[in-house]
Amino acid sequence: MKRILVTGSNGQLGNEIKRQSRQSGQEFIFTGAAELDITNKQQVEEYMGQSKPDFLINCAAYTNVEKAEDDEPSARRINALAPGYLAESCDRYSVKMIQISTDYVFDGTNYRPYNEVDAVNPLSAYGRTKLEGESLVRLALNNSMIIRTSWLYSIFGNNFVKTMIRLGKEKKEVTVVNDQVGTPTNAADLAKLLVLLVSGDGSEKGDFTPGIYHFSNEGVCSWYDFARAIMDFGNIDCKVLPVESKDYPTRAIRPFYSVLNKAKVRNTFGVEVPYWKDSLEKCLKELTNN
Repeated sequence: MKRILVTGSNGQLGNEIKRQSRQSGQEFIFTGAAELDITNKQQVEEYMGQSKPDFLINCAAYTNVEKAEDDEPSARRINALAPGYLAESCDRYSVKMIQISTDYVFDGTNYRPYNEVDAVNPLSAYGRTKLEGESLVRLALNNSMIIRTSWLYSIFGNNFVKTMIRLGKEKKEVTVVNDQVGTPTNAADLAKLLVLLVSGDGSEKGDFTPGIYHFSNEGVCSWYDFARAIMDFGNIDCKVLPVESKDYPTRAIRPFYSVLNKAKVRNTFGVEVPYWKDSLEKCLKELTNN
């Protein structure tokens, strides 16, 4: 039996890992900020020494993209420096680490889905700090995996799906940008992959393999398409109107195109990547039944 430490476990992804871990046969330790302050280097060192995990999955992140523009130092502490501390400690105690990253490390000027070796060029404080986190992890720890994902949602926490459901029930119509294109990701699908990666015995195709990987659901859509699908699957009578990004100004600049190529994760680990509409429908059914 392996021992897996999950940091930032009170967020969307952490909560989904909790659900997936119950059938894994492994020992999971879940921590939030109350149990472990990952921005405190000494506390990280002490906790790692006491818990002695075989794997660490870092789900902790400063994810408020807008707020990060006004408080980049705070975003950097959580998204960059903290993963660096965790990686240094993992190296010291021979722990394998998985760091969760983002499509926002790209600038969105590609004409085809981004693969793992494409040039990075983040446009926002959030993207910059997440990219620095990737770099610090890789610098400190050879036995590390970086998994970039996009447009994460789940039945837990606050996310675009829940916001659209709430607005759809409150209003007759909503406006959503139609010129930012990517792929939504059900956190349950990513959690399933993560549990698979830390549960193997070293002989299976699905086992932990260091490197950078992309994982989102399959397919391509705009935020407008995403919102339309939420209303349709949720049987919500609310009209979704398309709007251009220039007519919906935000503090943070978002990539116009951030579709991720999943060929490497499929080929390396032999996993199937669900289509985004299928995963969205599953999530909405669960939200309706709860």
